[in-house]
Amino acid sequence: GVKDEMKISREEIFGPVQSILKFKTLDEAIDRANDTNYGLAAGILTNDISSSLKFSQAVQAGSVWVNCYDHTIAHTPFGGFKQSGHGRELGPEGIKDYLEVKTVTIAFELKNS
Repeated sequence: GVKDEMKISREEIFGPVQSILKFKTLDEAIDRANDTNYGLAAGILTNDISSSLKFSQAVQAGSVWVNCYDHTIAHTPFGGFKQSGHGRELGPEGIKDYLEVKTVTIAFELKNS
């Protein structure tokens, strides 16, 4: 079984890999999920909407999926917390990295007619 101190549990492992860790309480699962330098995504499978909302709010991840996983669509931002990247891809937030804001102020002489 996977243990908290193992590399697969501590780092972002990309590939066809899934680690399954047992937990006793939702608070324990949240604490263990947050005890890492990464936070790209998280997921929870539950029939309890209160648990899903608590998990979604407390877990430090850029995307949280409830009763599904890796469901990403073009108009929703995607990106991680902590060392899981900077900024967001997709959605309006993803466009902001490609924009530069400029303020232009022009004074006009007003004429009374």
